[in-house]
Amino acid sequence: MKRNLKIAVLFVFFVTSLFAQKVEVDKRIPHYKKNGNISGNASSIGSDTMNNLMTLWLEGFKKHYPLVNIQIEGKGSSTAPPAIIEGTAQFGPMSRKMKSQEIDLFKKKYGFEPTVIKTSLDALAVFVNKDNPIKSLSLDQVDAIFSKTRKRKGSEIKTWGDLGLKNEWARKPISLYGRNSASGTYGYFKEEALKKGDYKDEVKEQPGSASVVQGITKDKYGIGYSGIGYKTSGVKALALSEKKGGESFDGSYKNVISDKYPLSRYLYLTIVKYPKKQLDPLVKEFIKYIFSYEGQQVVVKDGYLPLPYEVIKEELKKLD
Repeated sequence: MKRNLKIAVLFVFFVTSLFAQKVEVDKRIPHYKKNGNISGNASSIGSDTMNNLMTLWLEGFKKHYPLVNIQIEGKGSSTAPPAIIEGTAQFGPMSRKMKSQEIDLFKKKYGFEPTVIKTSLDALAVFVNKDNPIKSLSLDQVDAIFSKTRKRKGSEIKTWGDLGLKNEWARKPISLYGRNSASGTYGYFKEEALKKGDYKDEVKEQPGSASVVQGITKDKYGIGYSGIGYKTSGVKALALSEKKGGESFDGSYKNVISDKYPLSRYLYLTIVKYPKKQLDPLVKEFIKYIFSYEGQQVVVKDGYLPLPYEVIKEELKKLD
């Protein structure tokens, strides 16, 4: 999102009034109103980062439509496009944008481009154990920690002493945790933090974001990355800067909206929408629920960041 989210100027008044000690949903976003008696089955296949979000959205949606059943499977963003193309899923949650080859395969099947919905915002976090004294890193340092190709030109970093930590930390090797290659988070981190460089062979690839956080919680000398929504009391998220010596920013709502936090991104939902045809009522109402005040409250509840009202207005147009 670093190069794509350019909404800071439009929403300065929104950020200033909204962000204090906690994130709140913009009160201009309408509350959800039940629309008829929707029932039926659907499937969601895709992002592990969004697994909890999809589950919580479904719980809220079923309060209005108890006869709706959506099966949710979160094994990584790369599983979403094939499922959407093959028709085995109606919803494809993704924590990254679709790749050009994925879009090409979709167009080959359907003859038109996929509809990609922005659902929420995320600060992709670099986590360390709660007892680690380090407070911030630059992306140059992050690259030198995780990448063997070091596209950002930094010197290799192997120990916590290489980052300036003293005493018991000085000679301790840095233990690396990351996601597997099916994950959109894996791809996003590789592209944005590592500048498309290669991960070190020592990175312990985990099947899900929760596993990354659990690993760092148990490993005092661990470091890893995942969506901010997976933060627990056992880890802390580091403030990040673009360059060593530059100003660091935490992943607060204010810093994500203003594009200051360098690993900010949207979380997406991919669907099939035929041109000049109405969406399936279940699909349409579920997305409308996501864009409601209640749906964006779910975003905050799960530790992610709600969309500004203006973005929701634009995204709703995609359903027509």
